[in-house]
Amino acid sequence: MSLNPQFGSIVPSPIQTPSPSAYLAFNGGANDFAQQYLPEIYEQEVERYGNRTLSGFLRMVGAEMPMTSDQVIWSEQNRLHVSYSSATTTVSAAGIITLGTAAGAPDTVQNVIKPNMTVVVMTPGAAATAVKCIVGDSGNVAGSALAAMEIQVFPYTGALPAVATVVKVFVYGSEFPKGSSGVQENITPSFTQFSNKPVIIRDRYVVSGSDTAQIGWVEVAAEDGTSGYLWYLKAEGETRLRFEDYLEMTLVEGELAAAAAAGNFAFAAANTAAFQTSTGFNTANDANLGTEGLFAAITARGNVFTAFGGALIDFDAILGNLDSQGAIEENMLFLDRSTELDIDNMLASQNSYGIGGTSYGVFENSEEMALNLQFSGFRRGSYDFYKTSWKYLNDASTRGNDSSFTTGDNIDGVLIPAGTSTVYDQILGTNIRRPFLHVRYRASQTDDRRMKSWITGSVGGAFTSDLDAMEVHFLSERCLCVQAANNFVLLKK
Repeated sequence: MSLNPQFGSIVPSPIQTPSPSAYLAFNGGANDFAQQYLPEIYEQEVERYGNRTLSGFLRMVGAEMPMTSDQVIWSEQNRLHVSYSSATTTVSAAGIITLGTAAGAPDTVQNVIKPNMTVVVMTPGAAATAVKCIVGDSGNVAGSALAAMEIQVFPYTGALPAVATVVKVFVYGSEFPKGSSGVQENITPSFTQFSNKPVIIRDRYVVSGSDTAQIGWVEVAAEDGTSGYLWYLKAEGETRLRFEDYLEMTLVEGELAAAAAAGNFAFAAANTAAFQTSTGFNTANDANLGTEGLFAAITARGNVFTAFGGALIDFDAILGNLDSQGAIEENMLFLDRSTELDIDNMLASQNSYGIGGTSYGVFENSEEMALNLQFSGFRRGSYDFYKTSWKYLNDASTRGNDSSFTTGDNIDGVLIPAGTSTVYDQILGTNIRRPFLHVRYRASQTDDRRMKSWITGSVGGAFTSDLDAMEVHFLSERCLCVQAANNFVLLKK
């Protein structure tokens, strides 16, 4: 009588063949868990991409302050002196200049030039002229026959350009006869308001209760410096780090949605319902999508330098523009690697590094402090610049290191003024000095939404539901304020 074993044949196989029923597989194949030799396992992960986090840029250049509203509004001074850069000589009569151009153009806001003011009428081009004139009549004076945006001027010497010529007009003074009465009109100070709105940024990490008790092969380090072999600690920590990067990247890349813009998929009638269903936005709030980030603010209200090559002539063009905008003497450059090297080459080609000497004024003239923050300073003209490499523009997972995507409209770097402005803070109840670039986050005595994290479920110390898992939630509500954007420069390929 033959013996039939309950658990299979007892006849040994001439070949050792792994099978799911006979062996515990570690990784399959050659890495069989049950092999007779103990493998050499490295318990520490290799940092093949170095420090993978991208945040820190905004903390370096600005401040973070609370806000208690859905919107932050600030006012910026307009120019002190009167100038119209898109005026045209008019065919209707000699000496008549139309200050405005098309409706809605910047120069059509108001005519503030009065009779007896003295102006310079500048003609561009190769045959540029600058004719000094006195204003005889102005459309801003009651009873004038001129249109609101018209003035009539009389040259002291020379002649006005031909009709239909685009000219620049600016006031340099006035002249009145003896025994004359006062000025007929006055100039009322004005300002321009800007605003931004915070967005809610969220993320979540979930791990089952069983996996929180699972011991792994790789040693991981928690944020508090402790280490162990619980893999979920690494996953949770990376989720947190990635979320912190998102907080900064959102404020750099963010844009306000234009509901009426052509091609806006979210607001197309056929897609509205699907968009609202999938995102949670509804007809009451979908028009409020987005927030104005750094790149969008500079593009809309600042200066964009295209085809920047890091040459001295390019840099001097930027200096000329800074002269026209406010002449903030200390500025910070955050650059991609190629642009940083171009500037290094430009500086090295000069008689001394820094073209006018090395400066560290914004770092209290401490070279050590500047170098510790990876900045190098140099002077050109009356300006001090502090440059550093911006990882966000170099990292292959964001905007860097792929030649097929780093040409054309891509970004080489940003120039950010190091100045501050004095404002009254309603929350703090005092005047504070505030950087031109800073972050506002929602906070009150009830809830601080700068960076929230909490745990739900029934694992990890939380007992909020019968879910056998640990849910780690992250949330922040914030926006960026780019004040005096006319002093910022966006450098593009």
